[in-house]
Amino acid sequence: MHQDGDVILGGLFQVHFFTVFPDLSFKTEPEPPYCEKFDMESFQLAQTMAFTINEINKNPNLLPNITLGYHLYDNCVRLGMAFRAAMSLISGTEKSFSNLNCTGPPPVVGIVGDPSSTPSIAISSVLGLFRVPIVSYYATCSCLSERKKYPSFFRTIPSDAFQVRAMVQILRHFGWTWVGLIYSDDDYGIYAAQSFQQKMQLFGHCVAFSEILPHYNNPRDIQRIIGMIQASTARVVVVFSTSSFLLPLMDEVVLQNMTGRQWIASEAWADSPVYHTPRLLPYLGGTLGITVRRGKIQGLHDFLLHIRPRNEPRNSMLRIFWENMFGCSYETGATMKDGEQVKNICTGEENPIPTNTPYTDVSGLRGAYNVYKAVYALAHALHDLMQCEEGRGPFSGNRCADITKLKPWQLVHYLQKVNFTTGFGDHPSSDGSIRIYTVGVVNEGATTGVVLKLDEDAIYWNFETKKPPRSVCSESCPPGTRRATRKGLPVCCFDCLPCGDGDISNTTDAFECTTCTDEFWSSPDNNQCVPKEVEFLSYEEPLGISLTTASLLGTCFSGLVMIVFAHHRNTPIVRANNSELSFLLLLSLKMCFLCVLLFIGRPQLWTCQLRHAVFGISFVLCISSILVKTMVVIAVFKSSRPEGKGTMKWFGAVQQRCTVLLLTALQVVICAVWLSSASPTPHKNNHYIRSKIVYECAIGSVAGFSVLLGYIGLLAAVSFLLAFLARNLPDNFNEAKFITFSMLIFCAVWIAFVPAYVSSPGKYAVAVEIFAILASSFGLLVAIFAPKCYIILLHPERNTKNAIMGRETQNK
Repeated sequence: MHQDGDVILGGLFQVHFFTVFPDLSFKTEPEPPYCEKFDMESFQLAQTMAFTINEINKNPNLLPNITLGYHLYDNCVRLGMAFRAAMSLISGTEKSFSNLNCTGPPPVVGIVGDPSSTPSIAISSVLGLFRVPIVSYYATCSCLSERKKYPSFFRTIPSDAFQVRAMVQILRHFGWTWVGLIYSDDDYGIYAAQSFQQKMQLFGHCVAFSEILPHYNNPRDIQRIIGMIQASTARVVVVFSTSSFLLPLMDEVVLQNMTGRQWIASEAWADSPVYHTPRLLPYLGGTLGITVRRGKIQGLHDFLLHIRPRNEPRNSMLRIFWENMFGCSYETGATMKDGEQVKNICTGEENPIPTNTPYTDVSGLRGAYNVYKAVYALAHALHDLMQCEEGRGPFSGNRCADITKLKPWQLVHYLQKVNFTTGFGDHPSSDGSIRIYTVGVVNEGATTGVVLKLDEDAIYWNFETKKPPRSVCSESCPPGTRRATRKGLPVCCFDCLPCGDGDISNTTDAFECTTCTDEFWSSPDNNQCVPKEVEFLSYEEPLGISLTTASLLGTCFSGLVMIVFAHHRNTPIVRANNSELSFLLLLSLKMCFLCVLLFIGRPQLWTCQLRHAVFGISFVLCISSILVKTMVVIAVFKSSRPEGKGTMKWFGAVQQRCTVLLLTALQVVICAVWLSSASPTPHKNNHYIRSKIVYECAIGSVAGFSVLLGYIGLLAAVSFLLAFLARNLPDNFNEAKFITFSMLIFCAVWIAFVPAYVSSPGKYAVAVEIFAILASSFGLLVAIFAPKCYIILLHPERNTKNAIMGRETQNK
């Protein structure tokens, strides 16, 4: 729908419920998507914007000599459609341009909409970069209050933060402390549900279940949600959802004949005519629904009844509306069959006055009233902009904005300070710190407004009567009400309405919800507290059995290698590789494999203290033995040269033993200081999974554990560096090559261990540490001793001094 003018305002409305996308053949250009299921109420909102602009154009005191026009788009409740419409509004739809200098005002100076939170977030994220003002009449997501992210976003509806508080107050009043929660899979539903759960937890109330409505009408998901509602003992169900998301679920409620539930409706569907039908009344009767403040718009009803498609032939949306209103068609021919229904030809002369539809119902203008205020806010901002006196303007050089060369960000400046009173008496206003418009008086039938301050918010509930509470905004609390305030948020008000007629005397079963202590959890029937399951890495579970088996295998392999070396201790290959250090290395590897057993099983004080101490000392003994072996290899080859004679006197058997013991003693000191200052202790952790207790060893001091690991890493790095430098020494069996490879494996395993350990919860962190111990130990065992055992057992002819020194090859 569009109307020409000097300045154009854009609008986004949900005139259809669904978008149908054509099949893609990938052979021809796809047809554009089209929309289905006409929404009379949303079309009323679009017509309200048209009415408001016409009313402003007739007002000689507001925007004199300026004619407002509009371009209105249908978003069909689809993010892609809404975003494409917004881009079309802001960039224009012309295919060619005659004015290449891009002078004059933009295609639209501001946009009214989008009604949904998710499209508003997407659109505001892009248009906010260019400071294009967007005034939503229905987007309530509290996330949109972040002015740094959405600097040009405004709204004429309160944030969900207020609605959530109102709902929790209602639940507390009726004593409903055990409720279910259902929400739509969009920003509106997700943010509202998060806020609701936080508030419930704050007051010690419980959410029995939390289910997300699927994006698409998936019968399996809908039936699963219905099954959850039926199985739960909670009889109160809170729903944060738009009408379109909730429709499939309510259809299934009817099919399953599910009654006996007290529904609490968010403002997005509480007053939707779709749910106020005789078909749904047996299931939704008595629903408590939070609704936005309603207002009165003089002259709107007559305007709605007197539109005719023939008066605006270019507005195709009017033709679609007319066909849906009267069940006729503009297609040529006498009659048309649509299934079983026979459609007459539309004449354009049909009379809408006798009809009773959401389009013609103006008794409770809520969304329409928000649209009305949004348009007036933009108009008053434009009016204030035009009243600027040159030389006293707000922009650089005290300049004023030029209406013929208007920039959207200039309008945002005035929109932040807009201040006006509607015909109904409301006084919406905003300041630069909030960027949110407020809603005014909620006393039904009130005709005078009050100025609402933005430095506080107030919600008033009447708890003296049995009827649904009614909210009131005023400067003082009326009798029988109470007030909740918090600085820095805008004032807001809601109406609270019953779905159906008569008083609400609710007979829903209510449960007193008692919070279980830390070591207990609610039973499956939610009627008592039972001990939580205690979880730790056990010898009985498959993971524990696997790791234990690997540990014992490593110990056995180390023992077998030790037996082989002891049996062949006088052969050249064993003697050439420093048999004493080899046996010490094998002993330390056995200790590394066996220390794994301290990590498995129910944590106890002695196992928590010993596990890391034994692990740290064993690995330092192992790495220091390798380091000394590497140093001996280098010293041997240096002593074979004339300039290196006498080198071996510094690397005799006594010096080798002392070096290993000294390096190991330093780790013993580190462990002793750690255990004496902040010893690891058993700890019951219930933060990973609320329904379980993860029994683990708290390391006590992160610094102590870090120093222990850091010392091992330092020795490993030095060993790797020396072995790498000695890898090319002239020897037919140069052990430095194997040490280099073994230390490469060792370092790779422990570098990968750190991020895996930090990110693993509970018993899986223990499993990661065990895996690192086993992997590095097997890497050292295989890389260093496998080649030697291969020659000793399978090729004894190569276990000679000449073969090792390479002389045998030279003689041949």
